[in-house]
Amino acid sequence: MYLIIFRKESFIISASMSVMTFGMKKFNPTAPDKGSFPLDHEGLCKKEMIKYMICINQNNRDNSACRQQAKDYLSCRMENNLMSREEWPKLGFGEDGEDDSTTEKQKSGNKAN
Repeated sequence: MYLIIFRKESFIISASMSVMTFGMKKFNPTAPDKGSFPLDHEGLCKKEMIKYMICINQNNRDNSACRQQAKDYLSCRMENNLMSREEWPKLGFGEDGEDDSTTEKQKSGNKAN
């Protein structure tokens, strides 16, 4: 079915179609387990985020040099309920938030002795 509407110096052609939806399943979106978190609209962790971004820029995008700033930012997000609380080892840090790379260096240094 087509509907043609005439107006001054122009016209609009509109087409309408009906779609059979009887056999279609309803889509129910679900949030991912990881990777989805609320935005920091109030800027509660903005200071930590800026420190991390400055560190990343100063270190030629080498995030391994900015692990302490990353830990501080994640800690702030967890304290302000902007992400779920996770154990530090699951986030790539050692126990009590200690940097895994520091722990590995210490372990390898002890093995050499």
